Formats: sequence, C-alpha cells, structure tokens
Amino acid sequence: MKLHDRVFLLLGGTGGIGKALVEPLVRAGSRVIVASRHPERIGHLEGVSPVCLDLAAVDLDQQLARLTEAYPEIDGVIHCAGQNRFAGLARMSVDELDAQLNVNLRSAMLVARHFAPRFETAGSGALVFVGSTFGSIGFPGYTAYCATKFGLRGFTEALRRELADTAVQVVYVAPRATATDMNAEAVNELNRALGNSVDTPQAVAAAILKAMENGDRRRFLGWPEKLFVVINGILPRIVDKAMLKQLPVIRRFLNTKVAS
Repeated sequence: MKLHDRVFLLLGGTGGIGKALVEPLVRAGSRVIVASRHPERIGHLEGVSPVCLDLAAVDLDQQLARLTEAYPEIDGVIHCAGQNRFAGLARMSVDELDAQLNVNLRSAMLVARHFAPRFETAGSGALVFVGSTFGSIGFPGYTAYCATKFGLRGFTEALRRELADTAVQVVYVAPRATATDMNAEAVNELNRALGNSVDTPQAVAAAILKAMENGDRRRFLGWPEKLFVVINGILPRIVDKAMLKQLPVIRRFLNTKVAS
C-alpha cells in the first residue's frame, strides 16, 4: 500500500512502537490522527492531529462513530495499542484480565467492525494490527496477554479471508520482545537471563511500515523467533520441552516483587 497522501488513525501512538511510527509516517507523506486517552501528551507536530479515544470504554463503538464524523477522510487504521502484565495467572486481578481483553482484542474487533464497511464502500482502505510472537507461542507469565494476542492473530486471519474479495487490506505484524515502557524491570532482567534479543521500537516501526508498503498479509519479526513460531505450530512438544528447561529461570523473575 502507498503511504503518501494517506490519512491514518493510529491507536497506541503515545508510547513505544506507536510513538515510533508517527514521524516516519509523516515523513512518508501521511497525515496521522493519533488517538489516546490523554491527547495532551502528543504535543504539537505538523501533520499530526491528536484526538481523545478510550479503547477500553464500554461505548467505544459510539466514540468511533463520533471520530469518523469529525475525520471522514480516514482511509487506514494502525492498531498497535496494548496492555500486558508479567504475572502468574492466580496473581492477576479480574480488572487486569478485563483490561487486556478489552484493549488488546475487543477494541481491535470493534475498530475493524466500524471501519471495514466504510473502506469497502470507499473502494480502498487498510487495517493494520500489531500482534506479538506471543500470539503464536504461549509463554509462562503471559497467559492473559497470549490469549488476547492469539485471539488477535485468529481474528485478523479470519477477517482477511472474509474481506478477500474486497479492496480492504488487512495486515498483521508480530514483533518479538521490544524495549518499551510497558515492560517491568523483571521482564528486562528475564530477557537478559534467557539471552533473548530485544528490538527497539524504531526497528519494529520500520518493519511495520515495510510490511505495509510491500502489501504483506502477515509478517513475523525476529530470528530465531520466526522459526519457533513454525515449530510450535507443527511440533509443540519440542517447544514445551524447551520452555520446561527455562521454567526455573522464568519463575525466579515471575515471583519477584517488581513483577507483581
């Protein structure tokens, strides 16, 4: 897809990967409408319009309707908002579970439900969803996060096939570990202990834009993570055994006060 002369609604654009997407999109010739619960944090940037939107709200569908009334020219959406918490399932509160379900999965479904018919009628449009390697590989300490990202991957796959005979593009990009403020220090220490590679938000943003420009349907980032995704889909017992060996290290960081 082209990026020049596009109007993208960017969800999750005030931190991490989303924030790293703003300037490259503007440089590519796009206008960016950054939606956030705290639009005042976005500042004043040429080519960028901050708007208020709460992805966890019960009335998200109504908020989206008001947003498109104000900005009917939107012809692309990039959904990279997300929440997670590194903790054992028993230590997760109901509110924390609901927050991840609402932001990571429910909001993506409502956004697509709102924009897909409009893009189909317009004869063009793009829906871009940022998932995770944990949307293909279950990882201890991320049960809720994995559930939402598995759901997001399945949703985008089904949606892409549902819209296959239309001009609406559906793109799914799955980063591996990324250095964002969303990670607690225990997570950073765990990645170091396991020797996991961690990408910068800027590197992930560049890969997302490349996937969009190339018209990729799906893109998984990182090596050997891409290989593990394939192995886990075919021979999950191999990944089970590898995770079991890592479990003592994972538990050590999972049970720290920082993680809780």
